[in-house]
Amino acid sequence: MRYARITERLSSQGSHKWAVHMRARDMKAAGEEIIELTIGEPDIPTPADMIDEAARSMRAGRTRYTGGRGEPSILAALSDKYSKRTGREISQKQILCFPGTQSALAIAMFGLAEEGDEVITTNPCYATYEGVIKATGATPVYVPVSEENGFRLQAADLEKAITPRSRVLLLNSPHNPTGAMLSREEIAAIGEVCIKHNLWIISDEVYELLVFNGEFSSPLDIPELAERTVVVASISKSHSAPGFRSGWCIGPEEFTDRLLPLSEYLLFGVQPFIADMTAYALNRPATAAKQMLENFYRRAQMISERLDGQAGIACKIPQAGMFILVDIRATGLTGADFAMRLLEEEKIATMPGDSFGSNLVGFLRLSLSVADHQIDDACAGMVRLAQRITLEKAA
Repeated sequence: MRYARITERLSSQGSHKWAVHMRARDMKAAGEEIIELTIGEPDIPTPADMIDEAARSMRAGRTRYTGGRGEPSILAALSDKYSKRTGREISQKQILCFPGTQSALAIAMFGLAEEGDEVITTNPCYATYEGVIKATGATPVYVPVSEENGFRLQAADLEKAITPRSRVLLLNSPHNPTGAMLSREEIAAIGEVCIKHNLWIISDEVYELLVFNGEFSSPLDIPELAERTVVVASISKSHSAPGFRSGWCIGPEEFTDRLLPLSEYLLFGVQPFIADMTAYALNRPATAAKQMLENFYRRAQMISERLDGQAGIACKIPQAGMFILVDIRATGLTGADFAMRLLEEEKIATMPGDSFGSNLVGFLRLSLSVADHQIDDACAGMVRLAQRITLEKAA
């Protein structure tokens, strides 16, 4: 039977990047105790008052079909949030609501790129970006970011990657997997390149509230870049509510008007009780983010203190986010090989840097969303494995 070409474009996406994670889940299902440092899932519960608000909304009958753009409650909350952040009016007509950042990102990309186009992003980048780009028929183009420049995209490197087929820059700051964060000056320089070459900017800002060091900046906040910027975000990380699948995109009115029919055909609206819960959360201080920020920063410090300089391992505290990179290049193993041995021999599951791009082949990405005592045990296991590998090499 014949299948659409999108199934071919996506056939190689996904599973191999998560091989260690899926193996760890199989081992846990078989009864083994695994320390899981793979995925970025908040380790504190969704705040009780948010759950109460969702339940109240359901009991009030908010379980019917909704409008394609979003419910009045969440549109008003998002308009207020981004108007305050940017210092200029962000109207409700500039907003579309989606079930999570991933769907917002995918639909936004479908609205801006197609077969024959190129979409630029960084190497490394979040593991789903390649699939999001290829789904549209466009070709991903990767600009290397390195440890030497703090894993931050440089405007000059971006310009070198641009061709007549370039249409979109997919930007992520704070960055997953590196935890790097672009300054306003760096974003402005990148934006000048995008203006010069007439590129759209899709800015993934899901870690906006999880900043350890520095000040969050966005191309949306720079007036000269607003007409070409689409922001995607959600409450998954900031409010410890990943399972509620509540996200959005912010862009120019013409963009959201053009994208609305596509969103309606794919989704036919979002759950109104979740929209009410999201509006409730956005209109109040993000207490979950504050707690997670304290926990994640403390755990990043713990990992750095316990691993940096041990058995050839190196790591630095990230600027933001919920992950830390561990450099295991001195062992001579790739991240994938080290991660699989770490799982099989020490029962510790991590994400190989290889899953995020060739620039992280000798790294691991560790989630900071596990208890402190597990962080301690995981660090000890990584050092033991690195020491064994050193002895094996010597023998």
